[in-house]
Amino acid sequence: MQDQAMGVALLERKRQPLLALLALIPLAACSPYADAERDVAAGGRGLAKLNPSPQQGYELVLTLKDAPGPFAVVEGVAQYDVSNHKDCGRVLRATGTASRITSQELVTLRKVGENEYRGTFYLDRMQDEDYYGRGVCHWALTGVGAMLRATTGEADTRFLTFIDKERMENESPLTLYYPKLIYPLAATVANYGASGEENPSEYSEDLRDALFSTTTTVQKLAP
Repeated sequence: MQDQAMGVALLERKRQPLLALLALIPLAACSPYADAERDVAAGGRGLAKLNPSPQQGYELVLTLKDAPGPFAVVEGVAQYDVSNHKDCGRVLRATGTASRITSQELVTLRKVGENEYRGTFYLDRMQDEDYYGRGVCHWALTGVGAMLRATTGEADTRFLTFIDKERMENESPLTLYYPKLIYPLAATVANYGASGEENPSEYSEDLRDALFSTTTTVQKLAP
């Protein structure tokens, strides 16, 4: 369910240990945008820029309950998408349509209690700009999430959570349940992405008494 969320899917790509950044479309090698493509491939933002003075701050709060053990990796990410990419994006000759423009930015989560992490992100983190001479591209936050891993080992399970902007605006926390059985790793699948369930009854009866949870909330920061 949550793995279908755009932001969770992108968590699997990497820039720093967690995030993938701007995918400003596949560009032909001879294209004037080839340098931007190479930058994206190397983990950069390509043509995208960060807003040098973001003002709309929010705090991501991640709370764990009944965790089966410690997590060496706890990383947050905010996902942004250009809302008008059809009007401002580069039109691909092969399809005659403009590709979506998306970016993920790291949210540094600091441990503030035995089971709580907090990090700041901004609605206006990305800078609106005319990338392709077709008009200004306008960025909007899609959602924010986190990934937890028991160790830095790539085989360990990735416990994922993602709260979309609509849920943020409704001030509705998201609690997800995960089986302790797959901590620190799943027996048969390396690097397994566990997206959790909102309802513990979604798990088989033999697992329901051995679950832990994450609760993700978002709080608006005072200007």
